[in-house]
Amino acid sequence: MKVEIRLFATLRDGRDKVLEMEVEENTTVSKVLDIFKIKQEDVALLLINGRDGKFDARLHEGDYLSLFPPVGGG
Repeated sequence: MKVEIRLFATLRDGRDKVLEMEVEENTTVSKVLDIFKIKQEDVALLLINGRDGKFDARLHEGDYLSLFPPVGGG
């Protein structure tokens, strides 16, 4: 099934901003993070189709996953 991954800020380093990918049915957000070698602690906010999501949430055909790192600065 196809899903879209949207990466923001430092999570884009060395990657595209928006990635469309094929994943197996019942793929979780955690599995996607593993594929991209992103640690859970490096994700401060994750949205599935614009709504608050969880690492163990299963993705469905056509979903879009948005990943945001913690914000730093002063």
